[in-house]
Amino acid sequence: MAGVLIEKMSKYFDAVKAVDDVTIEVQDGEFLVLLGPSGCGKTTTLEIVAGLQKQSVGHIYIGDHLVDKVPPKDRDVAMVFQSYALYPHMTIYDNMAFPLKLRRCPRDEIVKAVKETAQLLGLSELLDRKPKQLSGGQMQRVALSRAIVRQPKVFLMDEPLSNLDAKLRVQTREELKRLQRKLGITTLYVTHDQVEAMTMGDRVAVMSVGKLQQLGSPEEIYAHPANIFVAGFIGSPPMNLLPCRYQEAGGRPLLDVEEFSLELPAELAGRLKGKSVPERMILGIRPKHVLVHREPIPGAVIAEVQLLQPMGSEVIITLKVGEKAFTAQAFSGWLVDEAFRIAAAEERLWVTFDREKLHLFDAQSEEILL
Repeated sequence: MAGVLIEKMSKYFDAVKAVDDVTIEVQDGEFLVLLGPSGCGKTTTLEIVAGLQKQSVGHIYIGDHLVDKVPPKDRDVAMVFQSYALYPHMTIYDNMAFPLKLRRCPRDEIVKAVKETAQLLGLSELLDRKPKQLSGGQMQRVALSRAIVRQPKVFLMDEPLSNLDAKLRVQTREELKRLQRKLGITTLYVTHDQVEAMTMGDRVAVMSVGKLQQLGSPEEIYAHPANIFVAGFIGSPPMNLLPCRYQEAGGRPLLDVEEFSLELPAELAGRLKGKSVPERMILGIRPKHVLVHREPIPGAVIAEVQLLQPMGSEVIITLKVGEKAFTAQAFSGWLVDEAFRIAAAEERLWVTFDREKLHLFDAQSEEILL
């Protein structure tokens, strides 16, 4: 097995910078996810590691070896595509055996490797079938098995679950993560689905417009987003982001959100005073830290219910204070039998904020302040 180092790598397509000075070190045996919206450069990055594209600037190392000039077939990586890329005229056995035949492995080694891999992925009963006779989930497992049978140093996976239905996608990602842990093969996994990224990755590299925005554990990028993009992209529903200004009234540190004000806890105010406080800031707070109340309580803000989205055990509530709209995430038990009445009547609720969970960003640089 081997780690992967992407070092100060950029890729240009004429005047377009698809990947911009990205450095990522993937540890041996790590499952690292490249996450971002379409066009952010994540697939281009993966293809450069595979050797399918050539970087404009920077270097790629697999293990201790510089592979900038090494052709794809000699990099000892296996790529799994979104489209499965199975040969329709071949049996499942032949699809799995094909990469070993290209390497001119002895026949007995091929038979042994295919049977062991098929057993590992639950495909032993399907070896005589052709791809058109399989379900989407089965075809995806065949595509994975064709990569595994080679025993590569690195797996490269480009949105391999996106063609599966929701239930099968959940099941397959659990199987895939278990399999990767069992095999211990270094894996780079591309997706735009943050749920896949957060549940599968040991670490997540969040990308936007070709740049690496943040690299860290799923817990770290959720709890401590580096900038406004990461804050708004990670989390479902996404973080509320409200323009605000810092002020002091009667010695009390406040965040003025125009429609209402929030008093900063002493600890957060102390951390902010140690910084150069910009005139314009963005207040960030997760919907689960927006607390809704039936009755007025001290310090609460009155808000109008715009929309209720029951989600089973919880409900997503869109609220509006003046011109400021934001969402709250609450357990749905207290809305039982009243949800539709509340929505129809545009009932008002009282809102407080968990002030220990506030985030502040510089509105100009969009970087985190605290």
